Amino acid sequence: MPEFLSLVTPDEALDLLFKSLKPSVKVESISTEQALGRISAEDIISPQDLPEFQRSTVDGYAVKAIDTHGASETLPAYLKIQDEVPMGDTPDFSLLSQHCALIHTGGMLPSGADAVVMLEDTQALESEEIEVYKSTARGENVIEIAEDVSSGESVIPRGTRLRPAEIGGLMALGITSLKVAKPPVFGILSTGDEIIHPSQKTKPGEVRDINSYTLAALIKDIGGEAVPYGIIPDSRSEMLAAVEKAEQECDHIIVTAGSSASTRDLTAEVFNSLGEPGVLVHGISIKPGKPTIFAVSGDKVMIGLPGNPVSALVIAIILITPLIEEYLGLEGQQLKPELLAELTVNISSQTGREDWIPVRLSRTISGSYQAEPVFGRSNLIFILSRSDGLLKIPASATGLEAGTLVTVRLI
Repeated sequence: MPEFLSLVTPDEALDLLFKSLKPSVKVESISTEQALGRISAEDIISPQDLPEFQRSTVDGYAVKAIDTHGASETLPAYLKIQDEVPMGDTPDFSLLSQHCALIHTGGMLPSGADAVVMLEDTQALESEEIEVYKSTARGENVIEIAEDVSSGESVIPRGTRLRPAEIGGLMALGITSLKVAKPPVFGILSTGDEIIHPSQKTKPGEVRDINSYTLAALIKDIGGEAVPYGIIPDSRSEMLAAVEKAEQECDHIIVTAGSSASTRDLTAEVFNSLGEPGVLVHGISIKPGKPTIFAVSGDKVMIGLPGNPVSALVIAIILITPLIEEYLGLEGQQLKPELLAELTVNISSQTGREDWIPVRLSRTISGSYQAEPVFGRSNLIFILSRSDGLLKIPASATGLEAGTLVTVRLI
């Protein structure tokens, strides 16, 4: 078992974790209107063409395009008004040559029509005819059958995070329910005799619990669920009881604090007592978050995070995010919000360690971005609240120079 200070890289830590267990997607069926932000668990195939009929995209007149060729404001075409297209129904007539039919946006083209003249390009006359001031091409102002989607086409692949557009598309196809990935449930425990509930007034030596809330918010934002198990004292028996309870009720467990190399470090010991294979990683070559623990008990992941709020949240962003995405079936498909920016100052780093630096972004007159590091200790949570993203310094680098174009991962 790797011990603390026998460090592995962040990628190696994830590799060890995924070699010890293969995340499987749990599936549930929900209504489409409740599926915003959820992950599709199956390929969704269109049961029909969309649209199912030729539709007008404007208010105007359905015409035979050839009857408008050459029309202009100085030499208009004249067409007889044959009928009006009923909304929500099939026209019961076929358009005659040199005739037109009044049609509204979304209306079905009558048989014989192949274009629509916009209302503002015409003038109605008293003799039940119109003047057309603009030549119209075949298919103009018309949506063709299956122009959006063809019957049998895969419209939403498995592993897609459903946005408002996908919700609308499913409803347009009459798909009112679907299978989605069930959110993985993480039990969250904060440990430490000095930790108190945020509603309490602090006494000297006490600090309010931050990690339970930042981690729960992040997990929910990614697509998982979080169950808080409160604040656990620095007691092996109490921590073990709380972790065992969380293990029975949740898919995975996160314990914050208690993962540093000290006599009060109980997390690794408790994790090892729960089942095989136990602790896989105790120490990652990353800053912040070096004393992170990865463990596995059966099919459950157990993670020990540092107590410092910045360390805990950065590690969660970098390493817990891909774990949750695996359990949602995203399989690396999820795009990370990133942008390029010019570093404003020199930053030093230690070779062999991956550093993640909070940065504040500003926009230049030319429209490009600049990244200004937000320096501070890892127990100061407002460092991250003042930041727009995280900048990675690779383990192979000794730092980055001002003026370097860098990738910033937005948070």
